[in-house]
Amino acid sequence: MIELRNLTKSFPTSRGRKYVARGINALFPAGQAVALMGRNGAGKSTLLRMISGNMRHDEGRIVRRGSVSFPVGFTGTFHRDLTGAQNCRFIARVYGVDTDELIAFVAEFSGLGGHFRMPVRSYSSGMRSRLAFGISMGIHFDTYLVDEVTSVGDRAFRARSAEVFKARLQQSSAIVVTHSLAEVRNLCTAGAILEDGKLTFYDTVEEAIAQHVKNMEQPM
Repeated sequence: MIELRNLTKSFPTSRGRKYVARGINALFPAGQAVALMGRNGAGKSTLLRMISGNMRHDEGRIVRRGSVSFPVGFTGTFHRDLTGAQNCRFIARVYGVDTDELIAFVAEFSGLGGHFRMPVRSYSSGMRSRLAFGISMGIHFDTYLVDEVTSVGDRAFRARSAEVFKARLQQSSAIVVTHSLAEVRNLCTAGAILEDGKLTFYDTVEEAIAQHVKNMEQPM
């Protein structure tokens, strides 16, 4: 379970401050996969990073109950000069999981081949996302934060990613950012829309999709 209490975050721009969160109060309940939707630039990835603890908010509180993953797809998690395998080992130690088991899982799942033993700085963005998704799926978290990563790779990899992720959701919660409405319907049980710094929660995916489509038809 994750609760946002009067959460506020903004950035300075040439036109004044850009708010991605304006006093947001929201509850992401345990046992649900929530689709986080909104326009491009609304701040969805920023919100995930704040929830994970990778970015500081300006005001308010984020209450986390249970373990929360780093944002899957956020490649800033990795040390660029370490290999994929070395990054796995480091993250395994941070989260207290078996290093050899995690390395074996990620090596097989990610399909990086020999690149797994090469520095992450040599990876393409897609390869980094494969590594991030593999590491996250190899560690049990009570809540997974996922940012567009299931769109990475070829059709076979995307299908396998969705299958593994759905298996994790049998025991865990998730907040999922994706522009694919098909993925929203396939993976999520509820939805939330971030619009102009405000977050609105919807108990069903179809309600959230309907409002999101309506919002996208309207100019800012």
